[in-house]
Amino acid sequence: MITAERAVGAEDRVSPKRWFAVVAVAVGTFSVVTAEQLPVGLLTSIGHALGVSEGTAGLMVTVPGLVASATAPLLPVLIGRLDRRLVLLALITLMVAANVLSFAAPNFPVLVVSRFLVGISIGGFWSLAAGLAVRMVPERYVPRATTIAFGGATAANVLGVPAGTLIGGLTDWRIAFLSLAGLGLAVVAALVLLLPPLPATEPVRLRALPEQFRNPVVRTGVLATGLLVGGHMAAFTFISPILQNVSGIGEKAVGPLLLAFGAAGIVGTFVTGALAGRRVRTAIITVSLALAAILALFPLAGGTVYGGVALLIVWGLAFGGVPVSVQTWILKAAPGATEPATALNTSMFNLAIALGALSGGVIVDQVSTTAVLWTGAALSALTSLTILRTRPA
Repeated sequence: MITAERAVGAEDRVSPKRWFAVVAVAVGTFSVVTAEQLPVGLLTSIGHALGVSEGTAGLMVTVPGLVASATAPLLPVLIGRLDRRLVLLALITLMVAANVLSFAAPNFPVLVVSRFLVGISIGGFWSLAAGLAVRMVPERYVPRATTIAFGGATAANVLGVPAGTLIGGLTDWRIAFLSLAGLGLAVVAALVLLLPPLPATEPVRLRALPEQFRNPVVRTGVLATGLLVGGHMAAFTFISPILQNVSGIGEKAVGPLLLAFGAAGIVGTFVTGALAGRRVRTAIITVSLALAAILALFPLAGGTVYGGVALLIVWGLAFGGVPVSVQTWILKAAPGATEPATALNTSMFNLAIALGALSGGVIVDQVSTTAVLWTGAALSALTSLTILRTRPA
């Protein structure tokens, strides 16, 4: 298992300050992942304001996802032995600057540049944060620390977009970006006060990345991330038309329902995190089968308002367990190489977001929203077969 940093002492106790530091990392994760997906609910207003189509405005989501997928595996190599605390602070500061640039962008090309910078922040912060959170607690608390750290990502995936959309609707889309920059400043202050120095235990070498991918257990975890996140995003990107066209839910009800989805996702993170700490294989299989069943049933049982709402809540509960379960698998698979293994997994997570949304759009345009739900179900079911073929470390 991971060798926890022994600044916490030999005792099996953790000071409140250390737990607050883990929470600060979680809020940092929330802020960078929210930054990635913030434009989703603002595409129409941004497109109108800057004179571009909604399809072109969608580059604001695709660009940071692709950049993050490249940054995640490369940044741990480039930073060498730099103190990880300083790197995290620099990455959050970059996210703040990028969102200020988005707020002030006079045209769409400048806005895309700001989104490129956001991608660097996302990939770097997430790839480091997942491994560093566990260094601040003894081994027995690692599953709990991982759950808290990834609770921020889960909350961002499902709460960040509705919150940003609400702020943009009540004020202006630029204010949504500025508000996120303000949250980033608060995270910087918290990390300065709470996070201890985190020197690199060993610099990550470029060769460590393909070495980890040759590890069959790590490779299976990365593949599971791609299948689960890609399948989810292919369908979830179009959750608004799905709820309206399949379930007959009014447009104004979509935002509040997404908040309920998010609350269910947070619950799912903690429930699955507790299971993953003991039986990680069971946790991933349970989550993947649940997602496959929900997405496959949605066109059939989600054809009413009540059916659609019920399935949406269960969908949130199931997806909430994805980040923490696959990351726990990765940490168990590579106890002596957490940074390169986590970087590979983070790269796949962000690539799956970008490609899942892109492929989902093609399926919706060429076939139907029902087809994209069944596609997501098939990818989720395939995850179970992948996990069953590999024994966890």
